Amino acid sequence: MTSPNATSLEVLFTPADFAALNRRNLDDTVAVVFDVLRATSTIVTALANGAEAVIPVAEIPEALALREKQPGVLLAGERDGLRIRAELTGGVGFDLGNSPREFTRERVAGKTIVASTTNGTRAFRACAHANQVLAASFLNLKATADYIRARPAAHLLVVCSGTMEQTAYEDILAAGALCDVLWAGYERGEISDAAQVAREIYHAAWKDLLAAMRHSRNARRLAAIAELREDIAFCLRRDAFPLVAVLHPDGRIAKV
Repeated sequence: MTSPNATSLEVLFTPADFAALNRRNLDDTVAVVFDVLRATSTIVTALANGAEAVIPVAEIPEALALREKQPGVLLAGERDGLRIRAELTGGVGFDLGNSPREFTRERVAGKTIVASTTNGTRAFRACAHANQVLAASFLNLKATADYIRARPAAHLLVVCSGTMEQTAYEDILAAGALCDVLWAGYERGEISDAAQVAREIYHAAWKDLLAAMRHSRNARRLAAIAELREDIAFCLRRDAFPLVAVLHPDGRIAKV
């Protein structure tokens, strides 16, 4: 398998890094966004089960406005871990929450889904001007890495969506896993310290990722909600779906 003729590999750990991206020229950059628990894992699962596209939006009114324009879309999203209900929207209950296990083929095949996420949406918007933006998770890690190898870019930017304004441990693990797979192609270029750190954290945890989730605030929060705790193991399944999810200029994420 050929290695990319790359010049740099960089990882961003927190949303505090997003603002600077607006001032950067990302024309020769491929950006990979991770929001492992759970936005990008849910997006990848929806596409694997036949959804036409997922449109991530930050706020409930954005989702409702898109439903007005396109009555056939499904609304998905959560607040405090649970599906958005009618009392939060003025009368419209969302069709789905943010658990990837809800996004079955029976529910999403052939559908466009408008998903209200917070940090994931911010991450996608921050790097939307890159040459290409990919939505990644443990679920489609190998497919994403293979895609990057086959389409070398001068710079690879791995974006961890984080939690509120802080680092999310599970996103760093996934970023480290991707860096590890692609490392040989970047050793002669510039590798950021953050990429090195992410890879080392992944190396320390890869043998039992589920056990490593004791360090993840998001995982502990999900584990405390009976109907959501199985999402943790679901989202850690390595290479379950052989697909690549690409963010298009119109804001739609679709598989290629």
